[in-house]
Amino acid sequence: MPGRYYVMALACYLAIPAVVIAGVGLSRLIDPEMARGSADYAHNFWVLQQIATGALMATAGLAVVLWALTCYLVLKSRQRSPLWLSLAAAGPFGLVFIAMLADRSPALDDLYQQFIRNLKLYWRVPLEVAMFVSAWILAYQCVVLKRELMISFESFSTGTPVETLIARQTASSGMYAFGEGLEATYLFILIYLLWPIFFNLAGHRFKRRTNPTR
Repeated sequence: MPGRYYVMALACYLAIPAVVIAGVGLSRLIDPEMARGSADYAHNFWVLQQIATGALMATAGLAVVLWALTCYLVLKSRQRSPLWLSLAAAGPFGLVFIAMLADRSPALDDLYQQFIRNLKLYWRVPLEVAMFVSAWILAYQCVVLKRELMISFESFSTGTPVETLIARQTASSGMYAFGEGLEATYLFILIYLLWPIFFNLAGHRFKRRTNPTR
């Protein structure tokens, strides 16, 4: 099974959206207009505005740190050189490449690493291509499903026809497309990080079924 460094990398990655949501929420709570009615409105407005901006900047910085930690811990779990960390600057595709790196000394119970180390290059390349395409399709379908469920829920809770909600989203298609693109990209990487874990869980379960005496 993947070691503790890999689990820590997954935890760092899962923390990114929580940090971003909390940071953005905090910055919205700091409304500069709260300075209205104070003795020095202009100064207090500026201070609150700077605090709100600082909260956003701190959130962005912490998200970048968590991203770098995710990449570093994946490399650490693979016993790879920190020089590979430069790939983190390439964003999702950099982490995908890092996730493809084989472990230099895999544990005996890490079936995924044992499997890919035994694959010839002419089999490994098609496997990675298939994984890349499948992860993108699955991530996109999850976003589409989430969109449809949200529309159905809003329609049910507000009584607004589904067609009206769809038309509203179409009118702001650029904003929705950007948001869904971020969601799909996040899920795409998450699928890549979870894939070795699922592979190992399925492999160990299969081994127990085929070797019931163990």
